Amino acid sequence: MNETFINISKIIERDSKSTTYKYALLRGTIDIIQDNSPFIEIKKNVVEIPLGLLIEKWMIYYYPILDSDVLIPQINGDNLKIAFQIKFLPIINYYNKFGGLSAFYNDIRIKGISKEVNEEFYELVKELKTNIVKNPMQYIGNSINKSYYSIYNYQNNSSLRKSEVQNSNWLINSCGTFTIPIEYFEAFKMLGSFISGTDNILFKWAEFSVKASGKKLNSEKIISEILKNPITEREVSNSKKLYKSILKETGEIICVWTGKKINNYDIDHVIPFSIWKNNDLWNLMPAQSTVNNKKRDKIPSVELITNQKEIIIHYWEIIHKVQEQRFLEEIQVTLLGNNPIKNWQNIAFNQHLNTSKYLIETRGYEQWKI
Repeated sequence: MNETFINISKIIERDSKSTTYKYALLRGTIDIIQDNSPFIEIKKNVVEIPLGLLIEKWMIYYYPILDSDVLIPQINGDNLKIAFQIKFLPIINYYNKFGGLSAFYNDIRIKGISKEVNEEFYELVKELKTNIVKNPMQYIGNSINKSYYSIYNYQNNSSLRKSEVQNSNWLINSCGTFTIPIEYFEAFKMLGSFISGTDNILFKWAEFSVKASGKKLNSEKIISEILKNPITEREVSNSKKLYKSILKETGEIICVWTGKKINNYDIDHVIPFSIWKNNDLWNLMPAQSTVNNKKRDKIPSVELITNQKEIIIHYWEIIHKVQEQRFLEEIQVTLLGNNPIKNWQNIAFNQHLNTSKYLIETRGYEQWKI
């Protein structure tokens, strides 16, 4: 493992610095692994990940950079435009009329990119797929191994075709997969946001843009753009309406953590919003206010979630009945992965349990018990 950490450090410091693609590739890989994506598959000595997940990360990373009110160079030399910039800008300009990055991200996650820019989005995905595979994936690790595709390997095991609905699931199913050695997966999983990992990548990314701008920009400005998140606020209004209708119909709501009947309740982000900016319906549950205040930003323990399995699945089934399409889209991306939708309850619950366990045991977040 020590050798792998050293190699990652060498990659960050020594590998090609002609563009920021290297940083985006490493950052995206680490973010997907830390998301504990259900699409990650361990196969003997390698780990396989959908390229579509990485493409989605790149779009979220580069949207605010390309949309910034100041030029933030992402490439060295006289031509300051990165390969996919021309194809991305029409989409950015369109979504800036309707909420910007957040609106763009919400469409990708659920209902699909607007028909107004569906064609442009398809072309952007094609461009990103080609650039990621032929540039950073090919060259990363070259400073260590003196060979191409020495760490990342692309598996062209699906066909990219236009669709009326182009969202996260379409990206995952249409863009093939890539593999990394299992020792790099374990290292990325452990790195988290430590200085030697993601934070260092972000600093180097900002440093690159400062140099490429002729030192006209400062690191603080660039990092503020790089770190922009498409989800900035808690969004529970949809869930509030849902549980309000249940209360009106049945006359009672059950607290997800105590199992007690309650009339007044909060909408609790089961995995706290401060830790995982996730407003998916499956992650929003009614909880007694006093209990929710004690929980705050802690992760429910594996034991507690296991004990409350029946209530959690009960609420999921209600949500599924009322908002089937959105619910299924959300759990497919964050909980089911490649598993079929049929009999989703236990598969989704087990992944939910694994994510909580991962956040407590690997990421070090504080667990909460009643």
